[in-house]
Amino acid sequence: MRLFARVAERRSFSLAARDLGVPASTATDAVKQLEGRLDVRLLERTTRHVAVTPDGEAYYRRCLAILDDIEDAEGAFGGAKPKGVLRVDVQGRLARRFLLPSLPRFFAEYPGIELHMSESDRFVDLVREGVDCVLRVGELADSAMVARRIAVLPEVTCAAPSYIERFGMPERWDRLEGHRMIGFQSSATGYVLPLEFQVDGFLKTVTLPSVLSVNAAESYGAAAKLGLGIIQVPRWGVEDAFAEGSLVPLLEATPPSPSPVSLLYPKSRQLSPRVRVFIDWVVKEFRPAMTC
Repeated sequence: MRLFARVAERRSFSLAARDLGVPASTATDAVKQLEGRLDVRLLERTTRHVAVTPDGEAYYRRCLAILDDIEDAEGAFGGAKPKGVLRVDVQGRLARRFLLPSLPRFFAEYPGIELHMSESDRFVDLVREGVDCVLRVGELADSAMVARRIAVLPEVTCAAPSYIERFGMPERWDRLEGHRMIGFQSSATGYVLPLEFQVDGFLKTVTLPSVLSVNAAESYGAAAKLGLGIIQVPRWGVEDAFAEGSLVPLLEATPPSPSPVSLLYPKSRQLSPRVRVFIDWVVKEFRPAMTC
């Protein structure tokens, strides 16, 4: 199972064999014996390419769960540290800001863990895609996943000095006539999100005219620095811009609602030790942002 799973991941018998420290012929023979015993073709082979068949894909997912259980059972004895492959999907800006800088310390503590980190904002079918957990920001839609909220990140309203010179400094959230915003399109609905303001315990929304709408955080911030409109973003993401003066905070008495950050994992899957230590580490790495 380990050999087959590695071949399916690497799309190569030789690479899988090298990863597991066995001859390539051993990997080839092992998969052939497995296919013979199951009486199904798990892999399609050509001289240049190895592809997983639909039966192979289904068997691969089952193998992952079984191998996880074996590793967890063996790791329960002798105080062994968690090890094995950990597959996570994160939002790129969150990973680069909060996770990547501390990964060397994580691997120093858990040298047996191999982390596969993909970046996306899309819905991920954790069970079908073999992902252990996903990290997401924002309110979550109902799903069959377990969601653990690990942080609530403050947000801020801001604009460039050149925008303020042209349109003036906003004084109140409900007196924004003549102002404009940069639209941010929701990845879930495709609609432009309104500006949000917390006023005396209530959430108020305002939609201003805009000459530009985007669906990427990097473009959102870059357009604001060009003076194209007001934006609302996580405060941690614009600290440097505030320090250098390319953006200025606005309407701080009525800030946007904060953004929750959550880790999601399947209800049907028992958390392995390596997933548990990863979650604990992520919680620790996000703790400083709670006070930004």
